[in-house]
Amino acid sequence: MNFDNIEIIHKLDRSNMLGEITNLPDQLMRAWETAGNFPLPEEKKYSNIIIAGMGGSAIGADVLAGYINPFCGIPLSVLRGYLLPKWAAGGEVLVICSSHSGNTEETLAVFEDAILNDCTVMSISTGGKLFNRSLAENKTAWKFTHEGQPRAAVGYSFGLLLNLFSRMDWIPDQFENLSEVVQSTKQFIKSIGEIIPAAQNQAKRIAGQALERIPVIFGAEHLEPVARRWKTQMNELAKCSAFFEFLPEADHNTLAGLVYPESSQQKFYTLFLDSEHYHQRNTKRIHLTCDEFMLAGFCTDKINFPKNTKLNEIWKLILLGDFVSFYLSIAYGVDPTPVEALQNLKQAMNK
Repeated sequence: MNFDNIEIIHKLDRSNMLGEITNLPDQLMRAWETAGNFPLPEEKKYSNIIIAGMGGSAIGADVLAGYINPFCGIPLSVLRGYLLPKWAAGGEVLVICSSHSGNTEETLAVFEDAILNDCTVMSISTGGKLFNRSLAENKTAWKFTHEGQPRAAVGYSFGLLLNLFSRMDWIPDQFENLSEVVQSTKQFIKSIGEIIPAAQNQAKRIAGQALERIPVIFGAEHLEPVARRWKTQMNELAKCSAFFEFLPEADHNTLAGLVYPESSQQKFYTLFLDSEHYHQRNTKRIHLTCDEFMLAGFCTDKINFPKNTKLNEIWKLILLGDFVSFYLSIAYGVDPTPVEALQNLKQAMNK
């Protein structure tokens, strides 16, 4: 595959997914500014915060949790499913229901569960049933505008929540940090855009390594959700198998599985997201684990962005993963936007 064939890139990318990815830094800032005009939920001493969502609506919450958990004093969890845990009851539990379309059945079920449990409830969506139910129940409802795919709205799913947590004083104000990220990532995109030749383009090089292999992305701490993001983007954009693992957990199981079948080593591409912000023991683990995969014969890479803030690092790696996934879709000759398998399953579920 010639990753530098611009004509083929734009021919396959019929819905301009590349433009959506390139626009993510601006989307981040737009999300922050949009959220500043929305009403806040009731101020009270919350004991727990649950963010309910699926797919692209959940990944922003994952990234938020990975970033703020070290300095946020309220327990925060991300729920992917239909039901709240039994302990989630009463007004001191805040349930934030996030659904891009507003029609995600799992998130709608959690909304109803939260109402029955007398939780404090708010919603984030572009409209749909979730927004209408929120208005009917007189709950805080944030409605934003985005016409693309949910996975292309990660700037909204993260930025809206970051603003919420900042304005509620659950974390220090993040405006300056976010502004820095927006400027830094815009510059970074210039080095991995479609016009940059593969020889100088980190994203194209990684896509070339992943081509015809099964990528497995490893991350730790704040980069665990980023590893998940890489996996889901490869699934949805390139329509290829991909998986993610996280450390230190992988060293207690996955590492033992490198022996059989003996042919597996040639089929996988293992990629480690490294960070100077990791706990020192995780830093040692990621280097040793990477070495073990290489010694076992796996095609293996390691990526890091030294001398970056944690938030900068998160978003540069998110963007790098999105560009890699996009270039993989082009290499496989598929339009990165449609997800027919997901739509077919949704239709079957509704029969």
